[in-house]
Amino acid sequence: MNARACAAQAIYWVLEQGRSLTDALQSAQAKLDNPKDKGLVAELSYGALRWLPQLDTLAQPCIAKPLKGRYRVIHHLILVGIYQIKHTRIPEHAAVSETVAASRQLNGKAFSGMINAVLRTVIRQDDNNAWPAPTVEYAHPNWLIKALQADYPEQWQQVLNANNERAPMWLRVNQRQQTTTSFQQALANAEIEATATESGPDALLLTQPTDVTRLPGYDEGWFAVQDLAAQQAAHLLPKGSGLKVLDVCAAPGGKTCHWLEANDNQLAMTAIDIDASRLQRVSDNLQRLQLNANVVTADASSADWWDGELFDAILLDAPCSATGVIRRHPDIKWLRTKQDIAALAELQAQIIRNVWSMLKPNGTLVYATCSVLKVENQLQISDFLTSHTDAKLIPIQPHETPDAPGWQILPGQQQMDGFYYARLQKMDTP
Repeated sequence: MNARACAAQAIYWVLEQGRSLTDALQSAQAKLDNPKDKGLVAELSYGALRWLPQLDTLAQPCIAKPLKGRYRVIHHLILVGIYQIKHTRIPEHAAVSETVAASRQLNGKAFSGMINAVLRTVIRQDDNNAWPAPTVEYAHPNWLIKALQADYPEQWQQVLNANNERAPMWLRVNQRQQTTTSFQQALANAEIEATATESGPDALLLTQPTDVTRLPGYDEGWFAVQDLAAQQAAHLLPKGSGLKVLDVCAAPGGKTCHWLEANDNQLAMTAIDIDASRLQRVSDNLQRLQLNANVVTADASSADWWDGELFDAILLDAPCSATGVIRRHPDIKWLRTKQDIAALAELQAQIIRNVWSMLKPNGTLVYATCSVLKVENQLQISDFLTSHTDAKLIPIQPHETPDAPGWQILPGQQQMDGFYYARLQKMDTP
């Protein structure tokens, strides 16, 4: 298969069938053997979804009649072609010829002349024209732009621009296997450059993202891939041998494993998630990193899985809009809707109320999301503190108050994903 055809197919599956980009890419890349071709499919798919409104705006005046139904894949192929011309170093003649050739593999031979004409017209267009609307300029849906403007009047543009950046590759060093310094040296010996940071003692930032299986010590469990923002969770949670702890909505298990690593695998850890298939990744990560936890398929908004024994500490990585990790998952912009947010906020409230009853007096709960929307974060925790007199805010950052609780990391801050944390203690007597 032509890589452009595979990319168009992946974009079609996302936009027309609602599949996640991760899932669609896996299916599309399965048609290819060459790792470079698979990499190109990822680049084209991510890029086209990242800049979708701009690519559409460039394409539409050149297409006399909209492509509908099964021919939508040809429309997406045109966007793949425009992305190559505007955002990659692929020579223009190669972008055009390869994209035209891809149409034949998508049963679109009859459109090859049109595709050629559209792409050549785009090549001749002036790049200095202003975009017609903020949704095009910032390549985000209007509802999300308005939500960010309301929540971050001074920073909304910064958030939107960060969402359109390529995500860096952070590693978390398994301190039970390697020190951060020794693993950094192992990477250097393999001619892989990485830098440490004071913001995360276990973190290394790769100068260039790399195939994870090429990194030294992967099979031995020396490290895991995890963004620096997600690595903050383990440092906010209690430490101590034998603590009985719960990780809620644990899949794929990065924070589960880090919490265990930080306690030398001496926690009595239960990790739950509603999705059995995603829980398999938790088990796989535990095995590779040589860690132990009781992994349970369970609905966090219910208590029917719980044996009644209270936990010393709980990490609730709540289901959320994922609006803080758009740079890693540009499909979120087009799959998430405004209506989803209220439903997610209600589910978060149900879950935090439910698991709070499972926490010991004087125990700690850390609430986390990869969202930047206040209704899922500060407002969620502020409402919880108001309705639960036995809950006390334990500030993570200076100037936190019950009315403005928690630590909001915005996308791009210290090269981190967007993330939110709040730390609560259960009072012995309300």
